[in-house]
Amino acid sequence: MSHNDAKDTNAQYELLKAVIAEKKAVRNPLIEILHKAQDIFGYLPAEVQQFIADGLEIPVSQVYGVVTFYNLFSMKPRGKHIINVCMGTACFVKGAPRILQMLSDELQTEVGETSADGLFTISCVRCVGACSLAPVFVIGEDAYGRVETRDKLVEILDKYRKPQA
Repeated sequence: MSHNDAKDTNAQYELLKAVIAEKKAVRNPLIEILHKAQDIFGYLPAEVQQFIADGLEIPVSQVYGVVTFYNLFSMKPRGKHIINVCMGTACFVKGAPRILQMLSDELQTEVGETSADGLFTISCVRCVGACSLAPVFVIGEDAYGRVETRDKLVEILDKYRKPQA
């Protein structure tokens, strides 16, 4: 960890401390604080969970229970872009496992993991409500359907690989 990393981490903890102080009086503030903490840190490692537990004066097991119950929370760093592959019935039947394999091959990572460049995390979801486009995957707010070839998949991923101007 470089000196700047330590300063960044201190700033993140100060920000989280302020969030806890602000939300502590709210009834059942834990989920809201966890959302803010994940926004600040990008994920919820054990030390952040402990910091929240100490700040709220609750057992860390309670924090951990909530973090592991809701799949929107992550204990591992996530990529800049989350790729949610729909595994609902229509998508599954029309080729979602193939899409998943192409993504895994292209990004050299598995479901639930983040690509080495830190840009993408692959995730599976039950349904995205776009059955007519099956098979579908979603990156951010953008849904992509009927991607048949690896070339088309790479073309889509390249849009997210380029720095935004």
